[in-house]
Amino acid sequence: MKTINWKNAILAGFLGTILFDLFGLLLTGTWWDIPSVLGAKTGLGLTYGVAGHYGNGILLAILFAGIAPSLWGPKWFRAVLFVVAETIALVWLFMLPLLGAGVAGIDMSPMTPIITLVRHLAYAIPLIFLIQYDFKTLIAK
Repeated sequence: MKTINWKNAILAGFLGTILFDLFGLLLTGTWWDIPSVLGAKTGLGLTYGVAGHYGNGILLAILFAGIAPSLWGPKWFRAVLFVVAETIALVWLFMLPLLGAGVAGIDMSPMTPIITLVRHLAYAIPLIFLIQYDFKTLIAK
């Protein structure tokens, strides 16, 4: 039975969140927009927002490491499938409506769905390279 490589999963989540933030800066001109919103909405400030944002990125990578062997397709596609499903279910249909931005954030801007998806696809890059599982072992079972 395979177990999660915790070091790689944590590192992938951290690096993925940095890429997510860098792409956010490139696309929106704003650094740490998500941590700022988290800190403001909770009333706990930017430090909490950054910790929550990066903690969430790490937890999502750990979740991916656990379910990646059960997903379909080549390794790169599994990471893309995961982040697209996560973006639709957790961001477009839950977080953005909860923040008053409408489904997929369309009430904020018609570009919000595209920007959120591109940022999450950037997050997937370290998942592709750092989350390891052996296809041969999985197929043999």
